[in-house]
Amino acid sequence: MLRRLTLATAAAGLALSPVAASAQAARAITQSDRTQGAQANPQLVAEFGGRYDGPQAAFVERVGKRVALQSGLSNSQNDFTVQLLNSPVENAFAIPGGYVYVTRQLLALMNSEDELAFVLGHEVGHVAARHSAGRQKTSTIGGILAGVVGAVAGDSTLGQLIGSGAQQAAGLYSLKYGRDQEYQADTLGVRYVAGAGYNPNAAPLILNQLGASTSLGARVAGRTAATTPSWLSTHPSSAERVNRARTLAQQSRAGRPATGQDTAFLRMLDGMPYDDDPAQGVIDGQNFLHPEMRIRFTAPAGYTIANSTEAVTVAGQRGQAQLTAGGGATNPAAAVTQRFQTLGGQIDPGQIRGTTINGRQAAMASVTASANNQRVDATVIAIGFPATTYVWTIVTPAGSGASAFDPLLASFTTMTQAEAAAVRGKRIRIHTIRAGDTIDSLARQMAYPSFQRERFLTLNGLAANAALRPGTLVKLVVGG
Repeated sequence: MLRRLTLATAAAGLALSPVAASAQAARAITQSDRTQGAQANPQLVAEFGGRYDGPQAAFVERVGKRVALQSGLSNSQNDFTVQLLNSPVENAFAIPGGYVYVTRQLLALMNSEDELAFVLGHEVGHVAARHSAGRQKTSTIGGILAGVVGAVAGDSTLGQLIGSGAQQAAGLYSLKYGRDQEYQADTLGVRYVAGAGYNPNAAPLILNQLGASTSLGARVAGRTAATTPSWLSTHPSSAERVNRARTLAQQSRAGRPATGQDTAFLRMLDGMPYDDDPAQGVIDGQNFLHPEMRIRFTAPAGYTIANSTEAVTVAGQRGQAQLTAGGGATNPAAAVTQRFQTLGGQIDPGQIRGTTINGRQAAMASVTASANNQRVDATVIAIGFPATTYVWTIVTPAGSGASAFDPLLASFTTMTQAEAAAVRGKRIRIHTIRAGDTIDSLARQMAYPSFQRERFLTLNGLAANAALRPGTLVKLVVGG
């Protein structure tokens, strides 16, 4: 299925003044917290590709509950729900009611159980410290005109575009944490890790590795900063923060030097899917391929593709576009009407015009409106395919229309059975280093056409001049 991209990770609680986190007492989980968390949980899980129920899920659940108990939010592990999510985005978050999440992509970046414990403890710390009170709820990009107009106009407010209905699309919490909040959550995370019997010296290691992964992702995409969600996009980091985490760990009575590899953790990762799940669509450079739906398209140069539950988003300097299925509409014109209704507005049938796109019957309609004191164009284009009608929702600066996305629309087509069969996913494989193995020889086994060496080093947290010791383990990303 198509997947919808979440614009912001989630957490919640009451306000916390910027004083030492150690001085704060966590508020126990209330019935209101439980209700709120239970309501948000199904949508959050769907937003991040659904639960991943492979053997790694039980491992994550065990570690997460062990660490969460240290928060004081509850004395019972049964009050916490810790889930591994089937997402190719490096992320982790927590929400009230005892819900804690980490994606398989972020799990794959880790090299020890201690690192996992710190990340989960840090997220629980945000909830225990009640960092998100007073923050505005924001919809995901599933409320396309809220999210896309936000990208054009400067924030995620829908303004006067089509009406307030789209603003209600998701009700997730916008949480780009500030430095003081990150420091507080780091302090709590180190405390929780130590209290649970883990090594807090893992904190600076995973923070440093997350920074390296984010930087590499930006290089691979040809940009200077990440524009797709990652843990650091909502958890600002710096060398100062890494050094501070190192000091916290050293000051902890539980802090101790690392004692070799965590081989049990690494072997646990073996076989876990990595990057996109082919069942939900695959991003290959500028190409998006969905082997089950048998569709494909190519994004214009300089634009990025993001894939999440129910939708695919293409974003660039001249606007954003979102692809969704037609929702049961019987023809393109009906799909256009239905899309505007879904977004909380109405479109006059006289504004809908028929056309053809790439040889297929299509319909489209546009409106121009104000959002955050700026004028924008919003265009809905529905294209008939044999199995269903697909809908593109495009938002651009006023007066530019949707022409920037004409090449994308022209490339939107079906896949042959052979093309669909050729789309394969990737998996983590754990390799035991043998005599003669080198960084370059192992990097050549990475299932990527470019940046093989950089990907191998980043995934394994290795320096460029690292010496490989026979008998130790490394992670590889392989096809299949």
